Amino acid sequence: MTSIQARTALVTGGASGLGAAAAERLRSEGVKVTTLDLAGADVAGDVTDAATLSRLAAELGPVDILVNSAGIVGPNAPLLDTTPEQWHRVLDVNVLGTVNTMRAFVPGMRERGWGRVVNFASMAGKDGNPNLSVYSASKAAVIALTKSAGKELATSGVLVNVITPAVIATPMNASTAPAVLDHITGLIPMKRIGRPEEVAELVAFLASDRVSFSTGAVYDISGGRATY
Repeated sequence: MTSIQARTALVTGGASGLGAAAAERLRSEGVKVTTLDLAGADVAGDVTDAATLSRLAAELGPVDILVNSAGIVGPNAPLLDTTPEQWHRVLDVNVLGTVNTMRAFVPGMRERGWGRVVNFASMAGKDGNPNLSVYSASKAAVIALTKSAGKELATSGVLVNVITPAVIATPMNASTAPAVLDHITGLIPMKRIGRPEEVAELVAFLASDRVSFSTGAVYDISGGRATY
């Protein structure tokens, strides 16, 4: 069995926030991590560009761990005030971006008989946050995508799981309207927002051999907000 120290990882959205925290945590265990982001990462790239991701997969060689952290919030607005263009943009990044990276990197994992995919969704994808309909719908799609892929790959040695955080102190949430942020923070029984390093611990677990009988599963990290 390959030790985690000899493994490689790709972390999308790795320039900041949860992606950067996950990359740092994996590196602390000796994983060779490549971060991908629009700027400020090891590799500049857009997860909506499937052709670029295919080329990157060929250039990087074997990737054992894929962490899909790239994402955008989209409009802070009631559903009836959103536009088709806003829907397309958020779904392209949050959903198709995850699909694109999995299509590029999971085949190699399956061929080698070992892999870990950790997708990021959100509590919004389970509960639906008011005035964040586009984001909520996109994260619900990532949850369903993870469940489907986990079942498809269940006997391959590749495990696919998804993390659903509540509010975490990241730059992405800095763009959320204060009233919306106050509302969703108020739903957390612990009465505080989470820290990126707390989420990174869960990523490290799901990227390791320590998880072996869980795939297509949803892992909440919500300070008690999750009710199902």
